[in-house]
Amino acid sequence: MIHLYRGIVFLASLFLLFCAQVSADAVSDLQDKGRAAWNAQLAKSKTCTAANLKVRKEWGNVTVADRKAYIKAVLCLFDSPSKLPAGVADGAKNRYDDFVFTHIQQTLHIHGTGSFFSWHRYFTWAYEEALRNECGYNGTQPYWDWGRWAADPESSPIFDGSDTSMSGNGQKIEHAATSPSPAQNGGGCVQTGPFKNITVNLGPVSPLADPAPPKNPLSSGLGYNPRCLRRDLGPYLTTRYTTTAQIAAEITNSKTIGTFQDIVQGKNGTHGAAHFTIGSDPGGDFFTSPGDPAFFLLHAMVDRVWYIWQGQCLEDRTQVIAGQTNMFGGGVISKLTDTINITEVAKEVYPMSDLMSTVDGPFCYVYE
Repeated sequence: MIHLYRGIVFLASLFLLFCAQVSADAVSDLQDKGRAAWNAQLAKSKTCTAANLKVRKEWGNVTVADRKAYIKAVLCLFDSPSKLPAGVADGAKNRYDDFVFTHIQQTLHIHGTGSFFSWHRYFTWAYEEALRNECGYNGTQPYWDWGRWAADPESSPIFDGSDTSMSGNGQKIEHAATSPSPAQNGGGCVQTGPFKNITVNLGPVSPLADPAPPKNPLSSGLGYNPRCLRRDLGPYLTTRYTTTAQIAAEITNSKTIGTFQDIVQGKNGTHGAAHFTIGSDPGGDFFTSPGDPAFFLLHAMVDRVWYIWQGQCLEDRTQVIAGQTNMFGGGVISKLTDTINITEVAKEVYPMSDLMSTVDGPFCYVYE
């Protein structure tokens, strides 16, 4: 009887431990909570159906084969010629640079503005479409769950430097702190993984990196300025500002879109902390940050956080924006009828109202 009792206690302990692990990710719990609302929206959609619905997953949950397919497609963009008109950006040497150019050109109108979330949703989707339509990729855009790897981003499958990663940290060199954080564990050129040999061509425009990257020949940052990809990964910002608990708090404590986007984009918000966790050059430059291929995993996560926030009360949170048209104030009040134009990388111009739902307009995806 004693042995039976001990066995029951042991099994109960295992069950409680399992339940604790399952429910430990509060952000995924919120995502699951909102899925019914998104399914209901999908059922009403005129453009998206369950048959063609795509699912975006965290890099750690993507199969090895699919990671390699994604990496191959990204490298394909680096090997493909730019489609920009001649003379628009002399430094844009490949199709990947077209995306960097687009972000540079519009930076001051897409951060701290009413269009921040919808612009980057469309931009990230356009990148995913380019991978699919121009480079034969059959998967979806993966995301980087900052909270999952907050304790040690370098050891995550995203940045571990393996051939199925987005490449590793930069070479560890002596370097000074930047305003977002102390010097972390790299600072030099990336030397491991699939993107160790890529060339960063555009920028810098507003770099926060030490040592400073070479100055671009044009003040616009659009001149040809070839250099290595650098990173300065470390846990300083992720352990302070992008833990799972903090991401969940951003979602649950924000009752209005204005509050939500101010927290996400604020001084200690998850968006900036994730960018400066990559840091260095071009990741530490507000304008040229898409020059690091990890940018699109980062912004898929930004989109996921917005998607989860929307899903908590979807009927009231799809057609809502707040803010103005210039960065952190200025311009005029943003309206849902304002258009998002990124024709250098996506031919269609949409009003923001068409970009507020991931299962309407041009989109047809959810997150898991």
